[in-house]
Order: sequence, then C-alpha cells, then structure tokens
Amino acid sequence: MPIYIESRQNPRIKELLKLTKRRHRDERKLTVVEGDREVNRALKSGIVPVQAYLCKEHIQGNEAEEALQAVEALGASKACQLFHISVELYKKIAYREQSGGLLLLVPYISLKLADLSFVSPPFFVVIENVEKPGNLGAILRTADAAGVDGIIVTHSDPYPPTDVHNPNVIRSSLGTVFTVPMAQASTAQALKWLHENNIPIATTSPFSQVNYAEADYTGPIAISLGSEAEGLSDAWFKAATQQVVIPMHGIADSLNLSTSTAILLYEVVRQRSKA
Repeated sequence: MPIYIESRQNPRIKELLKLTKRRHRDERKLTVVEGDREVNRALKSGIVPVQAYLCKEHIQGNEAEEALQAVEALGASKACQLFHISVELYKKIAYREQSGGLLLLVPYISLKLADLSFVSPPFFVVIENVEKPGNLGAILRTADAAGVDGIIVTHSDPYPPTDVHNPNVIRSSLGTVFTVPMAQASTAQALKWLHENNIPIATTSPFSQVNYAEADYTGPIAISLGSEAEGLSDAWFKAATQQVVIPMHGIADSLNLSTSTAILLYEVVRQRSKA
C-alpha cells in the first residue's frame, strides 16, 4: 500500500528538500526528476527510482498516465517506494509549476569513459568547464537530435567537476540526459581516452582562418568547446587536429555555448548525410 504524506515536516520530505543543494545530492548520490516527459524518458531508459511521489490531482494526459502506470507497477513489485502526497505538499516539493504530478528520486547515472561505445566513424562532443546547467541540458538535447555517440563533460584545474546531476540539467534536457551516453572526466583523462581511441579533436578559435563549414568532419571526430566565460583550456588547442572559427558579423564577440555546439554538431550531420 502506498503511504500518504501530507506534512512538510515528514522526515522523507525534509530529506527530499535537502536535495536542492549539490552537497546533499553528492552525499546521497541521488537527484530529482519531475515533469511528465522527463519522468517517462527516465523510466523508459531503465532508470529505477528509489522513491516516487504522486499527486494524482495533477496527473493529466496520456504521457502522465503512462508514467503513472509504470511507477505504480514498480511500487507494486517493491522495486521502489511509492508515496501519495497532497496538492499543497506537491507545490512545495516541485521545482517548477506545471510539472505534472509525478516526482522521482533516482540514483546518479554512471559517468565512466570506459562505458562509452561508438560506431564507425565515431562522433563525440566534449564540453569543458560548463557552468550553467541549462546550457548543458540544451547541449544534451542537441546531441540526442544529432545522433552523437556520446558527450564527455570535462573539467580542468582549478575548476570543479560540473554538476551534471543538477535537476536543471534534467529539465532543460527534456530527459535526454537519460538517452545520450555521457561520461565525466578530467581534461587529461578525456584527452588520453580520445587519443587511445584514435579520435581526432576539432576546436573553435576566434584566431583560426578556417571557417567551420570548410573543415572535414566526415571521419572520426570529437567536437570540443569550452566554458561560457573562459573557453577551452590550452590543453585542447595543443591536442586539436583542426581549429575552426564560427564567423561573427555583428557587434557580439561570442555565441551562447549551446548555440555554438548546435551549429557545429549539425555541420557534422550535414556533411555525413551528403557523404
């Protein structure tokens, strides 16, 4: 039988609310998924939640009903704990309004380079020192649409590892964080892995004389981009087999990270579709 929770003072609710902070998420290796589409994609990708919180008054539409059935089946099999909560309580624990009536507490996904696989020719995107969860989520959506083999999220000193399990990453990715193979590593580890797998690196640079559309991406490639503020570290430029530039014709001197990534990934798609 599902347990009904109405009070915010319930210990489980208190622990759930703590997960708004990265420190608590990292300690417990758990994060929050909400939203009909995001919940559905998590479940369909094989994610088994530790806990599921349901507010049936907010569950509407086919996608929500499909997710509800899957969650109730997991609860019945005792694969996860199932809790029913009041409308008022759901408003307090949900990160955003209009997110449906399902909220999952899920374990961190594996982020090992060794877990990545690829077809020939391999196609990866590398993002170093990304700061904004929304940008990483948008890049995941583009990577999913472009059919990349995987995304590698790296960090260089003195930057800390990116918070890839931030609920904002999950939301802005529309759940594609569960469908796009992803690994997290230091810059040195990522460069070593790409070298060992004979995957050339392409970077962007405002000093390059090669237009991004004139470079050849039909072979193995790792499209590499850096943080919103600092760009790529020197290690990537030293390792790059080609450096390209995205032309800027206005007064702006840079593009949003997710926009730059989309331009380059779809140039790879364009060239490979022609080939």
